[in-house]
Order: sequence, then structure tokens, then C-alpha cells
Amino acid sequence: MKTFLDQLISHRGGALFVLAAAAFLEASGDSLFQAGLYRTSGASRVLFFAGGAGVLALYGLVVNLPRWDFGKLLGVYVVLFFLMAQIIAKVRFDQSPTPPILVGGSLIVIGGLVITFWKK
Repeated sequence: MKTFLDQLISHRGGALFVLAAAAFLEASGDSLFQAGLYRTSGASRVLFFAGGAGVLALYGLVVNLPRWDFGKLLGVYVVLFFLMAQIIAKVRFDQSPTPPILVGGSLIVIGGLVITFWKK
């Protein structure tokens, strides 16, 4: 039986949406752990850790529940994760990308394009 996510990823735009959502969840969960480690203490720290664990578990479901060949989509996912991580770094932590991050990120994007579009 096909799940809603299986139906969604059967279309290119739907697959891109699910991958973007997964990248957002993974980067958000990681940012909650970072905030818990370095920006909170006491009960707040526990809440950030619990929130991070919950968001990362949801990420695991979103990325693994659909029946897709994830290896084929890995290039797109890595690019989306990098972009989401940079957005979250700026919004949550006011960290702007440095020149090395911009250059390395450009290589990530180029690599994702090669993996996605290079046909044998």
C-alpha cells in the first residue's frame, strides 16, 4: 500500500519538497542540540535536548518512510541540507557564512548538480 509520502515523491516537485523538509528537520534538530549545549542550562537544556531528539526522530521518519532510492537523491539532499544549515545558522545564531563556507558551499552545490544530472 502506498503511503501519502510515496505518492508525494512520485512527482519531482514532491520529492524535492520532502527532501527539503527532511533537510530542514535535520538542521533544526542539530541546532536545538547546539543551543542546548552552548546557550542554555538547567531545565532549558533538557528541553532543548528533548526537542532536538524529537525533531531528529521526525527527520528519520520523513527521510526513510517513503520507498525511494535515496542514493539517487543524495546529491540533492546534501545541497538542501547545506542550504538549510546556512539559513538556520543565520536566523537562529546570527552567523553569516564566511568566504570559505561560500566557496565550499558552491562546490557542494556543483557536486549535487553533477550527481543529479550526470547521465551515463
